[in-house]
Amino acid sequence: TDIGAQKDRVVTEEEWLQKWEMGNIGFHKEQGHPLLQKYLDVLLNGRSGLRIFFPLCGKAVEMKWLADMGHSVVGVEVSERALKEFFAEHSLPYCEEPVPGISGAKKFQSTSGNISLYCCSIYDLSSSVVGKFDGVWDRGALVAVNPCDRQRYVSLMITLMEKNSSYLLVTVSYDPNKHKGPPFYVPESEIKSLFG
Repeated sequence: TDIGAQKDRVVTEEEWLQKWEMGNIGFHKEQGHPLLQKYLDVLLNGRSGLRIFFPLCGKAVEMKWLADMGHSVVGVEVSERALKEFFAEHSLPYCEEPVPGISGAKKFQSTSGNISLYCCSIYDLSSSVVGKFDGVWDRGALVAVNPCDRQRYVSLMITLMEKNSSYLLVTVSYDPNKHKGPPFYVPESEIKSLFG
């Protein structure tokens, strides 16, 4: 598999924070992602009251959408600004508290209790902190993770999944020699080898 010059590309946490500070967030979808609407049945599989995980969630509007359907949503994002904007844009009251065992991490939880967003590195999380999930909506996470960290990321995601959980993954297809990413190109063969 040739992922071109992307193999060694690293985007730092500081660069992501800067994108949020500058409002350079072309990856954010104001209307939500059409593929989630299209494949929602696959994610939910006829089940209600699920725990759904949003890795590298930003301020994804789908979090509110799924919470309004009666699901419990948990997200993780390094940008505190993104999380605060999410609550502000949906006029959702929330409380903020430190996360025991993760230095500097904060948890923002809607007062209704059905949306919990963690402000920290995704690699600081574990099932002992956030529990396990019935569903994962990975719209821009795997493609944003540095290529050298993909195995670490997927290994973590697998530990966060319940036995019968659904994982909805969106990737982008393009010539990786013409674009340095992110979003990074993740070929289907690599997805198969990562997730098994």
